Amino acid sequence: MSQDPLPVRGRFAPTPSGELHIGNAWAALLSWLQIRSLGGTFVLRMEDIDIQRSRPHLARQIIDDLYWLGLDWDEGPDVGGPYGPYTQSKRLNYYEHALKQLERQGYLYPCFCSRADLLAAASAPHGLSSEGPAYPGTCRQLTADDIALKKRAKQPSLRFKAEHQALVFQDGIAGRQECDAAGGGDFIVRRADGMFSYQLAVVVDDDMMRISHVLRGMDLLDSVPRQLMLYKALDMHAPAFAHVPLFMGPDGKRLAKRHGGTSLAALREAGTAPERIVGWLMWVAGLTEHPEPLKPEECIPLFNMDKLPTKPILITDEKLHGLHGH
Repeated sequence: MSQDPLPVRGRFAPTPSGELHIGNAWAALLSWLQIRSLGGTFVLRMEDIDIQRSRPHLARQIIDDLYWLGLDWDEGPDVGGPYGPYTQSKRLNYYEHALKQLERQGYLYPCFCSRADLLAAASAPHGLSSEGPAYPGTCRQLTADDIALKKRAKQPSLRFKAEHQALVFQDGIAGRQECDAAGGGDFIVRRADGMFSYQLAVVVDDDMMRISHVLRGMDLLDSVPRQLMLYKALDMHAPAFAHVPLFMGPDGKRLAKRHGGTSLAALREAGTAPERIVGWLMWVAGLTEHPEPLKPEECIPLFNMDKLPTKPILITDEKLHGLHGH
């Protein structure tokens, strides 16, 4: 007897540590279109677990910018829903529960390595490439006596034991992926200062919010193996992943503030119509032939995952001029 397919549920989960830019809008729009084209439920989740970098006024601005762009959601921080709260800083008890489960099952060990090493594993989602070399497992073989002695001097972080195994998964855009599950090394699930990692929080949230489809930036593709290990260890269900390529500036680096007014707030201030931005994003995605103004709902029948690009997208000055309407 076959099981009924899970309800289609997707999400956009920004970090309120900066203004939304066109790269964020690109991921938000495509994620929204994927779920709306499938007749599913769309969720907005605010990933403010890094309280040192997150700003409440930016969380409010993100919501305003998304509404201005023409996007909406069925569940979120401002509208509620059955799987709230939809703000990570209000969900710490869920992460603590998952952490204790992992500890009981023997998946974790304390790590006393330097603060620089710990800060390299920032909770804000930027992918494994931001961490530097894989952790060499320095603290994995510590004895109970070693741990007790070291705890007198400093509070440890907690790392997940990543076991070497062949891991294969299918990405909706990047295609078939094969890797060593432990290729990135043992990873932090709670920092020494008590902050839970992005990897743990996102797994717990996506499972508890019944997320079936995750469409996000390609910089997070290398996080999938870690998240799959956590899903398995916690006996949770992993969603179907799809990772869209990143926008690159004319200098070949990831599009950022240095490339000019590419935040939605700046474009809005300059008088750029939201329909122009949406149409421009659809054109960049290869879903329309020309950057004509469009509302998000007009784009739903045009969405086709198979047409989306798989390589980084170079945003030249000429393309930016098209965005600004010059």
